[in-house]
Amino acid sequence: MSQPRRTLEQIFEAQVQTLALTLQPFTVVKYEYVARHFVGYLRATFPQVHRLSQLRRDPHMLGWFRWLCELRPPIGNHTREQRLLCLRRLLDDLAAQGHPIQPGLIIREDFPVRPEYLPRPLSPEDDQRLQEELRRTDHLYSNALLLTRLTGIRIGECIHLPLDCLRQVGPEQWALHVPLGKLHTERLVPLDAEGLRLLRRILELRAQASPTRLRKSEGFLLPRVGGRFALFQTLRLALADFAKRAGCADTSPISPHRLRHTWASDLLRCGISLPALKELMGHKDIRMTLRYLKVTQPDLQREFYRARHNTAQPYRIPSLSVSTASSDLPGIRHALAATRHLLEMYRRQLSDDKISRRLQRLDRRLLDVDQQLQNIFAVEK
Repeated sequence: MSQPRRTLEQIFEAQVQTLALTLQPFTVVKYEYVARHFVGYLRATFPQVHRLSQLRRDPHMLGWFRWLCELRPPIGNHTREQRLLCLRRLLDDLAAQGHPIQPGLIIREDFPVRPEYLPRPLSPEDDQRLQEELRRTDHLYSNALLLTRLTGIRIGECIHLPLDCLRQVGPEQWALHVPLGKLHTERLVPLDAEGLRLLRRILELRAQASPTRLRKSEGFLLPRVGGRFALFQTLRLALADFAKRAGCADTSPISPHRLRHTWASDLLRCGISLPALKELMGHKDIRMTLRYLKVTQPDLQREFYRARHNTAQPYRIPSLSVSTASSDLPGIRHALAATRHLLEMYRRQLSDDKISRRLQRLDRRLLDVDQQLQNIFAVEK
């Protein structure tokens, strides 16, 4: 007896559940949302489509692209790009499993043009004001935000820090163990005395939480009442309130991720290398790291004059003189080197190939003499 044919909803749902084995829960929610809305669009606009083999670029996919552009309220280019990426991933995976799907349903030209991505670190003045306000407040959330600023970890990584996140990596050397995060990488971020103080203070404040919160937060550094998203919203709103109370001049929203931008730009300004910064940030590609860095004009001025100071004589002419050579073996070898240099400069001015080749042979003889002198010098030593 043949198995009943699965509906489009069931096919996409099964594929999303397969992705859930390796992706973060928040990412799985995005795939579920896109699949549900795409199938809903097909049901409303093309009710005759019941199988993946019936999908065509025109009119099905192009119609969905237009539908995304006409949504009210409108969605931004970044959101449209994410929805296209999710659906393309689902269709590609289903095709790899043997489903009869036409190739080229979603192509590169369908994606909206990306705006120029600019790093958004806080200014040094706003950064100082905000840190002072966080230290002055001194409660659980302010110290958690200070920890993200000090270590550059993502806010999601901070939320998932375990109780035993402190690691000793050497004598009097400590690091923050960041578990598997956004890019499925884990890393150790060095901690200084201020970082150790923050961790101790967070543990002290955590111990003051209610037993109910502690039961729901077993194993986590930061206690929570609801789920992960609730704690994220709490930290995000708390940071906005701290920035307002600190009197930050920047009127644009200060999100937790801007603390990461600020940390990266600050380390670059202090002289850290890009490969080291890439590892500290948990990136797989250094191009991702470059998106976080802002090089200001004062930075350019400082680096330029530092380079000029380190290169006092950028074009140093070798000192070669036969007349000043001493009458010992090192002096004779120095004179030979000067003679070979002068012969080479003279040879390069000649147009007669025959004479040029004779001078090259003479240079090789002088080189043999120099090597013999080097052997004599080694025996004398």
